[in-house]
Amino acid sequence: MEPPSDRFLELDTLKKDPQFQQQVQKLHQITVYSRWLLVGLLWLTIAPVSLWSLRSEIALLQQYFTWTAVRFGLYYHPLATFGLALCIGMTVSVLVWQSRNILVGLPADEQRRLEQQVSKIRQQGSTHPLWKWVCQ
Repeated sequence: MEPPSDRFLELDTLKKDPQFQQQVQKLHQITVYSRWLLVGLLWLTIAPVSLWSLRSEIALLQQYFTWTAVRFGLYYHPLATFGLALCIGMTVSVLVWQSRNILVGLPADEQRRLEQQVSKIRQQGSTHPLWKWVCQ
């Protein structure tokens, strides 16, 4: 049986450090904010273009709304459909991900990934792009 590597021993001692745990929480917050930023950017860029290409169908739907008209409008505009589906899908996935983290807590593998990433950020020092947000 091999002895545990120095890297795992170092990570175990860091887990007990309250400053390290605070940095892990900061990194998690940055992850949450960056996911919501991505969703916001999708809604500000892709959604308007998709809705603009559906403007004639939207005008028709305002007069005569049927689910068949919605279906055919989306069917005959595949890029607009893909754009709206991407925006809606990313929003729902981030909502489910964040709700799971709030209600159940972070899964062990995700917690471990965050801890390893914080450890790498600390080792690299101020040259890492996330250093000033995580470690200061």
